[in-house]
Amino acid sequence: MATTQDHTTQSDIGKMKTEADGSYKRADASFRNTIEKGGRFEPELGTNDSSPPVLWYTYILTPSPPQIAITSTSPWATRTLIMRKLKGLEDIIPVTVVSPRMGAQGWPFASVDAFPDADVDPLYQAEHVKDLYLKADPGYNGRFTVPVLWDKKTHTIVNNESSEIIRIFNTAFNHVVPPGKAAVDYYPTNLRSEIDALNAWIYPNINNGVYRAGFATTQEAYQKAVVEVFEALGRVEKILAGKDFLVGNTLTEADIRLWVTIVRFFFFLLGQSPGVLMWTCVLFRSASIRSTSATSSATCTQSVTGTLPSTSASFFHPVSDPEMTSAARLFSAISFAF
Repeated sequence: MATTQDHTTQSDIGKMKTEADGSYKRADASFRNTIEKGGRFEPELGTNDSSPPVLWYTYILTPSPPQIAITSTSPWATRTLIMRKLKGLEDIIPVTVVSPRMGAQGWPFASVDAFPDADVDPLYQAEHVKDLYLKADPGYNGRFTVPVLWDKKTHTIVNNESSEIIRIFNTAFNHVVPPGKAAVDYYPTNLRSEIDALNAWIYPNINNGVYRAGFATTQEAYQKAVVEVFEALGRVEKILAGKDFLVGNTLTEADIRLWVTIVRFFFFLLGQSPGVLMWTCVLFRSASIRSTSATSSATCTQSVTGTLPSTSASFFHPVSDPEMTSAARLFSAISFAF
C-alpha cells in the first residue's frame, strides 16, 4: 500500500515550516466527522469489515494484562487512550500501535520499523500512517498525524482531532458500554462553559505551548512561548489551590487534556508549581489514567522531594525573567523528547 509520490514535505518533521518570525503554528486537523446515530458514521457494533472503528496511535507499549505500561510520544494520542479506558471501550475500539521513530515518511508501522510492541497494519498492510491518509483522500495535503479514528466499514478517516475524538468516546457508545461507564460524563452540560473557557487558554499556552517553544527557530519566538507556558502554569496553580480537579471537584476532559502534557514534560514544567504537581499525582492514582502513562509513583516522590534530573544545555539562551527559573530547561526537554 506504500505510495510512490514524494510526500516528505507533509511527513518529514525536519521539513516543517515555521512562521516568518520563527514561531511555530500548528495546522488545524482536517478530518472532523463524528460518530452518532443517524449520521454518516453510526456507533454500530459490526464484524469483519464493519464497525467499530479502529484507533491508530503512536507508540503505545502494552505488556501482558492487567498491568499496562504505556509510553507515548504523543500527548494527543494519550488523551484519547485515557478516555477509551475510562469509558470501557477497550473491546469496542481496537488500537493499533505505530513506532515512535518518525522518519522522512512519518510514523511507521512494525512492517517498516519493528520497534518493540509496534504493530503491523492489520487492515491494509500500510507501511506508514501517511498511507492511510492518502487512502482516505488521495489529494490530502496536510500533515500525517496521530491519533486517527478509522472507520473499517467505509475505509476512511472519521476524525484526526484528539479533542473531538475524546468527546466521541465520551458519549457515542454509551448504549453498549456497561451502565456504570455510560453514566459517567466527562463533559457534563452544567460544567461545559467552565471547561470550554479553560481549554481556550490551556491549549495554546500549555498543550501547544511546549511545542511552540520546542519548534521555535528564533530566540524571540522561543522566549515568548516559554514565558506564556509558565504564565499559564501559574494560572493553573491558582485554580488548583485547595482542589483536586480543575472544574466542579470532579474529573473532566479539562483535567485529561492538561494532564497528558504535564506528565510528558513532568520534570521540566513543575519546578515552581507544587499544586500542579500534586494534582498530577492525584490523577495518577486513577487506574484508568495510570495504565496509559509510564510515569510512576517514584516520579511523583522524586518531584515532591526536589530530585529533578539534569538536562543538556538549551539551544537558546535561558529566559531571563526571574519568575521563570524552570523555563531554561524547557527547550532541552522538548528537543530530547523528539
